[in-house]
Amino acid sequence: MKKFIALAGAAAISGLALTGAARAEDAREFSWSFTAGATSDYIFRGLSLNNEKPAAQGSIDIGYGIFYAGAWASNVSGDGYQPLEVDLYAGLKPVLGAVTFDFGIIGYTYPVTGVKSLDYVEFKAGASTELMKNLNGTVTLYYTPDAANYPETFTVEGTLGYTLPEVGIFTPTLSGTLGYAEDTDNAGAFSDFTDSYVYWNVGLALAVEKLTFDFRYWDTNLDQIADDTYYGLSDSRFVFSAKVTLP
Repeated sequence: MKKFIALAGAAAISGLALTGAARAEDAREFSWSFTAGATSDYIFRGLSLNNEKPAAQGSIDIGYGIFYAGAWASNVSGDGYQPLEVDLYAGLKPVLGAVTFDFGIIGYTYPVTGVKSLDYVEFKAGASTELMKNLNGTVTLYYTPDAANYPETFTVEGTLGYTLPEVGIFTPTLSGTLGYAEDTDNAGAFSDFTDSYVYWNVGLALAVEKLTFDFRYWDTNLDQIADDTYYGLSDSRFVFSAKVTLP
Protein backbone atom coordinates (compact mmCIF):
# COMPACT_ATOMS: atom_id res chain seq x y z
CA MET A 1 0.00 0.00 0.00
CA LYS A 2 2.85 2.40 0.78
CA LYS A 3 4.26 1.79 -2.70
CA PHE A 4 0.86 2.60 -4.18
CA ILE A 5 0.58 5.87 -2.27
CA ALA A 6 4.13 6.81 -3.23
CA LEU A 7 3.41 6.06 -6.88
CA ALA A 8 0.20 8.07 -6.84
CA GLY A 9 2.00 10.95 -5.15
CA ALA A 10 4.79 10.91 -7.70
CA ALA A 11 2.23 10.80 -10.50
CA ALA A 12 0.43 13.81 -9.05
CA ILE A 13 3.67 15.80 -8.81
CA SER A 14 4.52 14.84 -12.38
CA GLY A 15 1.05 15.92 -13.42
CA LEU A 16 1.55 19.37 -11.93
CA ALA A 17 4.81 19.73 -13.81
CA LEU A 18 3.20 18.57 -17.04
CA THR A 19 0.34 20.99 -16.49
CA GLY A 20 2.71 23.92 -16.76
CA ALA A 21 4.30 22.51 -19.91
CA ALA A 22 0.96 21.83 -21.52
CA ARG A 23 -0.46 25.30 -20.93
CA ALA A 24 1.64 26.84 -23.66
CA GLU A 25 0.21 24.45 -26.24
CA ASP A 26 -3.33 24.37 -24.95
CA ALA A 27 -6.01 26.18 -26.94
CA ARG A 28 -7.95 27.00 -23.76
CA GLU A 29 -11.25 26.40 -25.43
CA PHE A 30 -14.41 25.92 -23.39
CA SER A 31 -16.36 22.74 -24.10
CA TRP A 32 -19.40 20.98 -22.74
CA SER A 33 -21.32 17.79 -23.30
CA PHE A 34 -24.46 16.10 -22.05
CA THR A 35 -25.32 12.40 -22.12
CA ALA A 36 -28.55 10.56 -21.42
CA GLY A 37 -29.03 6.84 -21.61
CA ALA A 38 -30.10 3.56 -20.08
CA THR A 39 -28.53 0.21 -19.27
CA SER A 40 -29.91 -3.26 -18.58
CA ASP A 41 -27.85 -3.37 -15.36
CA TYR A 42 -25.71 -0.78 -13.57
CA ILE A 43 -22.32 -2.48 -13.21
CA PHE A 44 -19.53 -0.86 -11.20
CA ARG A 45 -16.23 -2.71 -11.39
CA GLY A 46 -17.96 -6.01 -11.99
CA LEU A 47 -20.63 -5.58 -9.30
CA SER A 48 -24.31 -4.94 -9.96
CA LEU A 49 -25.38 -1.86 -8.00
CA ASN A 50 -29.01 -1.97 -9.08
CA ASN A 51 -29.92 -5.55 -8.12
CA GLU A 52 -29.65 -6.69 -11.75
CA LYS A 53 -32.33 -4.23 -12.85
CA PRO A 54 -32.28 -1.61 -15.63
CA ALA A 55 -31.04 1.87 -14.79
CA ALA A 56 -31.42 5.34 -16.29
CA GLN A 57 -28.21 7.34 -16.36
CA GLY A 58 -27.01 10.75 -17.43
CA SER A 59 -24.10 13.15 -17.17
CA ILE A 60 -23.03 16.71 -17.86
CA ASP A 61 -19.40 17.69 -18.42
CA ILE A 62 -17.51 20.90 -18.95
CA GLY A 63 -13.92 21.51 -19.96
CA TYR A 64 -11.54 24.42 -20.28
CA GLY A 65 -8.06 23.69 -21.54
CA ILE A 66 -6.76 20.74 -19.56
CA PHE A 67 -9.32 21.21 -16.76
CA TYR A 68 -12.53 19.21 -16.64
CA ALA A 69 -15.45 18.80 -14.25
CA GLY A 70 -18.78 17.08 -14.33
CA ALA A 71 -21.61 15.22 -12.68
CA TRP A 72 -23.07 11.78 -13.37
CA ALA A 73 -26.23 10.19 -11.98
CA SER A 74 -27.96 6.80 -11.94
CA ASN A 75 -30.70 5.08 -10.04
CA VAL A 76 -29.37 2.40 -7.66
CA SER A 77 -30.87 -0.26 -5.42
CA GLY A 78 -29.67 -2.25 -2.42
CA ASP A 79 -27.71 -1.92 0.84
CA GLY A 80 -29.40 1.37 1.80
CA TYR A 81 -28.01 3.32 -1.16
CA GLN A 82 -31.25 3.61 -3.13
CA PRO A 83 -32.72 5.25 -5.01
CA LEU A 84 -30.12 7.66 -6.45
CA GLU A 85 -26.36 7.96 -6.88
CA VAL A 86 -24.78 11.24 -7.94
CA ASP A 87 -21.06 11.38 -8.72
CA LEU A 88 -19.20 14.70 -8.86
CA TYR A 89 -15.74 14.83 -10.39
CA ALA A 90 -13.00 17.19 -11.52
CA GLY A 91 -9.44 16.92 -12.70
CA LEU A 92 -6.65 17.82 -15.07
CA LYS A 93 -5.65 16.13 -18.33
CA PRO A 94 -2.16 17.33 -19.28
CA VAL A 95 -0.50 15.94 -22.40
CA LEU A 96 3.13 14.95 -22.81
CA GLY A 97 4.05 13.74 -26.27
CA ALA A 98 1.67 10.94 -27.20
CA VAL A 99 0.50 10.35 -23.62
CA THR A 100 -2.54 11.99 -22.03
CA PHE A 101 -2.53 11.95 -18.23
CA ASP A 102 -5.61 12.18 -16.03
CA PHE A 103 -5.35 13.33 -12.41
CA GLY A 104 -8.71 13.70 -10.73
CA ILE A 105 -10.99 13.39 -7.75
CA ILE A 106 -14.42 11.74 -7.64
CA GLY A 107 -17.12 12.19 -5.02
CA TYR A 108 -19.69 9.39 -4.78
CA THR A 109 -22.85 10.68 -3.11
CA TYR A 110 -26.26 9.22 -2.26
CA PRO A 111 -28.29 12.37 -1.56
CA VAL A 112 -31.75 10.87 -1.11
CA THR A 113 -30.76 8.48 1.69
CA GLY A 114 -29.78 11.28 4.07
CA VAL A 115 -26.97 9.06 5.39
CA LYS A 116 -23.77 11.06 4.91
CA SER A 117 -21.55 8.14 5.96
CA LEU A 118 -22.36 6.40 2.67
CA ASP A 119 -20.70 9.20 0.68
CA TYR A 120 -17.01 8.85 -0.10
CA VAL A 121 -14.17 10.33 -2.14
CA GLU A 122 -11.79 8.64 -4.56
CA PHE A 123 -8.56 9.91 -6.14
CA LYS A 124 -7.29 8.75 -9.49
CA ALA A 125 -4.14 8.95 -11.61
CA GLY A 126 -4.18 7.59 -15.14
CA ALA A 127 -2.42 7.64 -18.49
CA SER A 128 -3.64 6.80 -21.99
CA THR A 129 -2.01 6.62 -25.40
CA GLU A 130 -2.40 5.23 -28.91
CA LEU A 131 -0.37 2.02 -28.89
CA MET A 132 -0.72 1.55 -32.63
CA LYS A 133 -3.10 2.71 -35.32
CA ASN A 134 -6.68 2.46 -34.00
CA LEU A 135 -5.53 0.74 -30.77
CA ASN A 136 -5.66 2.77 -27.57
CA GLY A 137 -4.60 1.77 -24.06
CA THR A 138 -5.35 3.26 -20.64
CA VAL A 139 -4.04 2.45 -17.16
CA THR A 140 -5.62 4.06 -14.09
CA LEU A 141 -4.94 3.87 -10.35
CA TYR A 142 -7.76 4.66 -7.89
CA TYR A 143 -7.30 5.29 -4.18
CA THR A 144 -10.15 5.56 -1.69
CA PRO A 145 -9.19 6.57 1.87
CA ASP A 146 -12.62 5.79 3.35
CA ALA A 147 -15.22 4.07 1.19
CA ALA A 148 -18.69 4.11 2.75
CA ASN A 149 -17.68 3.11 6.29
CA TYR A 150 -14.90 0.79 5.07
CA PRO A 151 -11.14 1.47 5.45
CA GLU A 152 -8.94 2.42 2.52
CA THR A 153 -9.20 0.57 -0.76
CA PHE A 154 -7.28 0.81 -4.00
CA THR A 155 -7.94 -0.30 -7.55
CA VAL A 156 -5.77 -0.62 -10.64
CA GLU A 157 -7.46 -0.90 -14.00
CA GLY A 158 -6.29 -1.35 -17.59
CA THR A 159 -8.34 -0.91 -20.76
CA LEU A 160 -7.67 -1.61 -24.44
CA GLY A 161 -9.88 -0.34 -27.25
CA TYR A 162 -9.61 -1.04 -30.98
CA THR A 163 -11.62 0.93 -33.54
CA LEU A 164 -12.73 -1.22 -36.47
CA PRO A 165 -13.53 -0.08 -40.02
CA GLU A 166 -17.00 1.36 -40.45
CA VAL A 167 -19.83 -1.08 -41.05
CA GLY A 168 -22.63 0.70 -42.86
CA ILE A 169 -23.58 3.69 -40.70
CA PHE A 170 -21.84 2.32 -37.59
CA THR A 171 -18.33 2.85 -36.24
CA PRO A 172 -17.58 -0.28 -34.16
CA THR A 173 -15.07 -0.41 -31.31
CA LEU A 174 -13.92 -3.55 -29.53
CA SER A 175 -12.75 -2.96 -25.97
CA GLY A 176 -11.92 -4.80 -22.79
CA THR A 177 -11.02 -3.92 -19.20
CA LEU A 178 -9.14 -5.85 -16.52
CA GLY A 179 -9.17 -4.54 -12.95
CA TYR A 180 -7.97 -5.48 -9.48
CA ALA A 181 -9.48 -4.03 -6.29
CA GLU A 182 -8.21 -4.51 -2.74
CA ASP A 183 -9.54 -3.65 0.70
CA THR A 184 -6.26 -3.19 2.59
CA ASP A 185 -7.71 -3.90 6.05
CA ASN A 186 -9.74 -6.98 5.13
CA ALA A 187 -12.90 -5.24 6.30
CA GLY A 188 -15.32 -6.90 3.88
CA ALA A 189 -15.76 -3.99 1.48
CA PHE A 190 -16.20 -6.34 -1.48
CA SER A 191 -16.88 -9.70 0.12
CA ASP A 192 -17.27 -11.32 3.51
CA PHE A 193 -14.68 -13.92 2.56
CA THR A 194 -11.89 -12.10 0.73
CA ASP A 195 -10.13 -8.72 0.82
CA SER A 196 -9.57 -8.43 -2.93
CA TYR A 197 -11.02 -9.45 -6.26
CA VAL A 198 -10.45 -9.27 -10.01
CA TYR A 199 -13.03 -8.06 -12.51
CA TRP A 200 -13.08 -7.84 -16.28
CA ASN A 201 -15.27 -7.04 -19.26
CA VAL A 202 -15.15 -7.27 -23.03
CA GLY A 203 -17.59 -5.78 -25.45
CA LEU A 204 -18.54 -4.09 -28.70
CA ALA A 205 -19.69 -0.48 -29.00
CA LEU A 206 -21.51 0.73 -32.11
CA ALA A 207 -21.48 4.49 -32.65
CA VAL A 208 -23.65 6.31 -35.15
CA GLU A 209 -23.85 10.10 -35.12
CA LYS A 210 -24.60 11.01 -31.49
CA LEU A 211 -25.82 7.55 -30.47
CA THR A 212 -23.76 4.73 -28.94
CA PHE A 213 -24.94 1.16 -28.37
CA ASP A 214 -22.80 -1.06 -26.16
CA PHE A 215 -22.97 -4.86 -25.82
CA ARG A 216 -20.74 -6.09 -22.98
CA TYR A 217 -19.87 -9.21 -21.01
CA TRP A 218 -18.88 -8.74 -17.33
CA ASP A 219 -17.43 -11.15 -14.78
CA THR A 220 -15.43 -11.33 -11.53
CA ASN A 221 -13.57 -13.98 -9.57
CA LEU A 222 -15.68 -13.47 -6.44
CA ASP A 223 -17.10 -16.74 -5.12
CA GLN A 224 -20.86 -17.01 -5.28
CA ILE A 225 -21.48 -17.87 -1.61
CA ALA A 226 -25.06 -17.55 -0.38
CA ASP A 227 -24.29 -15.29 2.59
CA ASP A 228 -21.73 -13.12 0.81
CA THR A 229 -22.14 -9.36 0.42
CA TYR A 230 -22.56 -9.45 -3.37
CA TYR A 231 -24.11 -12.90 -3.72
CA GLY A 232 -25.79 -13.05 -7.12
CA LEU A 233 -24.53 -9.58 -8.01
CA SER A 234 -20.93 -10.34 -8.99
CA ASP A 235 -21.34 -13.29 -11.36
CA SER A 236 -21.02 -13.26 -15.15
CA ARG A 237 -23.59 -11.30 -17.12
CA PHE A 238 -24.27 -9.61 -20.43
CA VAL A 239 -25.18 -5.93 -20.30
CA PHE A 240 -26.69 -3.74 -23.00
CA SER A 241 -26.41 0.05 -22.81
CA ALA A 242 -27.47 2.90 -25.07
CA LYS A 243 -26.81 6.61 -24.81
CA VAL A 244 -27.03 9.86 -26.73
CA THR A 245 -24.33 12.52 -26.45
CA LEU A 246 -24.86 16.22 -27.15
CA PRO A 247 -23.89 18.51 -28.71
